[in-house]
Amino acid sequence: MTVTIVNQISQHNENAYEVFLGGIREYFNSTLENYGKALFTTDATKDLFSIFLSKLPANTRQHYTCNACKKFVNSFGGVITITSGGNTIPVMWPDKVPELYQISVDAVKNVVSKSKVTGVFYAGGKAWGQPVTPDKKRNIEWYHMSVIPKGVSFNSLTKTPFQAMAEKREDYKTLIGALVEFPAEAIEQALVVLRTDSLYRSEKVLGVAEWLLSVHKMRTVKNKRTRDNLTWLAVATAPAGFCHVKSSMIGTLLEDIVSGLSFETISRRFADKMHPLQYQRPQSAPSAGNIAQAEKLISQLKAAGSLERRFARLDELQLVWHPAAKQEQIEPDGEGVFSHIKPKGSVSVKNLEIPAITMTWKKFSETVLPIADEIEFFVPHGRENYTALVTAVNADAPPILQWDTEERRNPVSWYLYHNGSLPSDWDLSADEWCNVTGIAFKPSMWYGDFKHQGEGVVFILEGAVDKRWKKSGNALFPETLKSELHGIRKTIEAYSRSAVLQGIDDASACGIGLSKSGNYSFIFRVASNGQQVSYKLDRWD
Repeated sequence: MTVTIVNQISQHNENAYEVFLGGIREYFNSTLENYGKALFTTDATKDLFSIFLSKLPANTRQHYTCNACKKFVNSFGGVITITSGGNTIPVMWPDKVPELYQISVDAVKNVVSKSKVTGVFYAGGKAWGQPVTPDKKRNIEWYHMSVIPKGVSFNSLTKTPFQAMAEKREDYKTLIGALVEFPAEAIEQALVVLRTDSLYRSEKVLGVAEWLLSVHKMRTVKNKRTRDNLTWLAVATAPAGFCHVKSSMIGTLLEDIVSGLSFETISRRFADKMHPLQYQRPQSAPSAGNIAQAEKLISQLKAAGSLERRFARLDELQLVWHPAAKQEQIEPDGEGVFSHIKPKGSVSVKNLEIPAITMTWKKFSETVLPIADEIEFFVPHGRENYTALVTAVNADAPPILQWDTEERRNPVSWYLYHNGSLPSDWDLSADEWCNVTGIAFKPSMWYGDFKHQGEGVVFILEGAVDKRWKKSGNALFPETLKSELHGIRKTIEAYSRSAVLQGIDDASACGIGLSKSGNYSFIFRVASNGQQVSYKLDRWD
């Protein structure tokens, strides 16, 4: 098909065809913008192009018989998107096209609209279809049906679009099985205890529990087709791993609830499995096969340089507070003949001794931080959650952390010790005040929504540095890595344990951590406008 040759078709029809091609691309983009970028396959007939061709005027069919357009229509013509109400919308067929093509488009669109969703659709490439083919003999170009899949083109170094689609079909089956086994009432009970922080590290499971209940609620519609469509939409948009309910911690919790176990038993079993040294942590050395798989995958991702980690610096953090810049004050030299005389109205006022004010982190961040010039931390005795922020040695290496993306890089992560550590382990002295040089949320909170990583904040302490760093590995933990690396977590865990963090001499991003689910009683002394007030933070909110 061409817009530069008339042949047996009138110039009017050629202009209409150009409008038709542009209309397909415009409609595709607007549909994705309005209804989301999750696309789905259907059981529409494989030869949709025959339907399209048969509805054209008989004297034009030969002109529009085109292998490139046929391949596009049969490959992409049956693709649909699903609205939040469960309705399907064909993404390639506009409602209004030039009159010559209207009957053909309506016929194909009608078939696709009545079809059944069969899976999530993925395809790679910068263009779907072949936009143009040159005819060197005639020195012309032929234009064809095609779209530019901005934001929906599948791009993975570890799997093909067909493999990804096959995984989503399995996710659908797995999710349906979980929805049948675990009723909404069981999930609601799970949410009660998860939302009240009654279970250890409940934030790791809360998100998937809320998502699973939302799927249950959306499936209460009576129409089976709508119900199936909404389930496919949930599968397509679910965060990695959410569909694998029975093989995850939420499945364990729900099984215990359905089995009628007591809260004490459920809580104990949950805590045992959520132990930081157990949860998603391999308990045995990797096999030779897993090491070989890891070598291949890391090579495909070009991520060998991503595994090297170092201590972060304060200037690399996204801070929510930092000390106010100190202004240089000019003091009198004290040598004048009248230097001993106090001016009229000058009175020496002694600062009041105000007991430490107890408040939550939330209130402290909203009311105190905005006016705080300086903050000090009173280092307590005993073990606490001292924390180190670390980052990538190679800033340009591919992202491997869940919250690090090519579009917005954030390779910073953190580590602390189970059961806490002593001040002396971080070169700090108990019963002394230590300057706070900055405050930062956990790196997983800087961009995006990663609530399953837990909410927390780190008060960076002047001079704090991990003195046991040589024996602590390089802080790559399976639960923080991207899902593509899940299959090789044993090998990465073994690598992390034997690796050593770099940059200890430049480490300036270590401090005390406060988490939403933790228990603490920390005292901070805040200077504001020359006045000092102490605050005791005992909970998050």
